[in-house]
Amino acid sequence: MFFFLKLIPPRSSFAADMNPQERDLMQQHVVHIRSYFESGSVLAFGPVLAPEGSFGMAILNVPDLSAAQNILETDPSVVAGLNRFEIYPMHLGGAQGARESS
Repeated sequence: MFFFLKLIPPRSSFAADMNPQERDLMQQHVVHIRSYFESGSVLAFGPVLAPEGSFGMAILNVPDLSAAQNILETDPSVVAGLNRFEIYPMHLGGAQGARESS
């Protein structure tokens, strides 16, 4: 099953004004998500630079909602109470590998 994940930071200015402890937690978050990316459970991930404030996103390919929740509930930034998340089932209409844009 495919899921869209939204990682919600503690404030809209978070990307611009993280303190050192928050930056460390976000580095741990990236290591955590990257491990699932390398195993194939995360198809894509990264920050979304929305005008009202950045947030994180990922597209997951996991057996069920429980598996999706487990990825997030074990994320160091969520465990520490820094970020929260929303997960939505999705139908993947298509996907391609990343390419250099011209």
